[in-house]
Amino acid sequence: MRNKVIKAIFPVAGLGTRFLPATKSIPKEIMSLVDKPLIQYAIDEARAAGIKEFIFVTSRGKGALEDYFDSAPQLEATLRRKGNTELLQTLKQTTMESGEIAYLRQRDALGLGHAVWCARRLIANEPFAVILPDDVIAAEKPCLQQMIEAYAETGGNMVAAMEVPQSDACKYGLLDVKEDLGRLVSVKGMVEKPDPKDAPSNLAVIGRYILTPNILRNLNKKMVGAGGEIQLTDAIATEIEASDNVYGYRFEGTRFDCGSKGGFLKATVAFGLEREDLRDEFSEYLHDLVGAGKAAQ
Repeated sequence: MRNKVIKAIFPVAGLGTRFLPATKSIPKEIMSLVDKPLIQYAIDEARAAGIKEFIFVTSRGKGALEDYFDSAPQLEATLRRKGNTELLQTLKQTTMESGEIAYLRQRDALGLGHAVWCARRLIANEPFAVILPDDVIAAEKPCLQQMIEAYAETGGNMVAAMEVPQSDACKYGLLDVKEDLGRLVSVKGMVEKPDPKDAPSNLAVIGRYILTPNILRNLNKKMVGAGGEIQLTDAIATEIEASDNVYGYRFEGTRFDCGSKGGFLKATVAFGLEREDLRDEFSEYLHDLVGAGKAAQ
């Protein structure tokens, strides 16, 4: 019987420079998508997938992120006094029980692989998930839950995969497919941000992973890859050569790159239109805005 995946790593040490000046004083991960911080979407997805232990790899200046998951006694008391049970329930979803969450510092910005490696002692010898909060995925069944259900059948290592235009190959890690099994593909190689003409496929790795402890042992070698950083994809590629147990999973859902301004704006529109309390007003505004734009032309 395979070990259940109950631990997840959240690499959140980045400076968020693409969102300056907003990120000068607040971590990018608590910027709000409609009325919920990016990190809350990631936490909600992890909880739905059965994750029990949450490991944050942070850096200097991320204190507000840590405070977000703490209790807020004064605010809670005020809401309780006013009888606002709905907002109290909303607040409850943002707090973590003692011992449920851990924070580690990534002292040097050496890449995603290095960030995951920083959590090695808390992972020990168990399978684990990695969630990149910049990738927000709208799905009827949360993406990580889809992957964990597939992992129960395959074991090994699994990465979320999405088809991208060939011209965008240089922005992603790409899968070299051994066998296409529908939702699942078995993988014979991975290439980090290749030149589009050298891309092995159009299946890009998206920010959801289920990994074995062997990946951490591969990261121990601290091999420097693309961009002069320690790449997680390189450690996974090494595991393909050693064990041939890596799979890509074509998830059901829509991924938004909230690490870019354009992606963040697209996600805001999509999630805003999904909200029953906002849909009519927001839709009418967008319709009028588009209409005014066409008239101006």
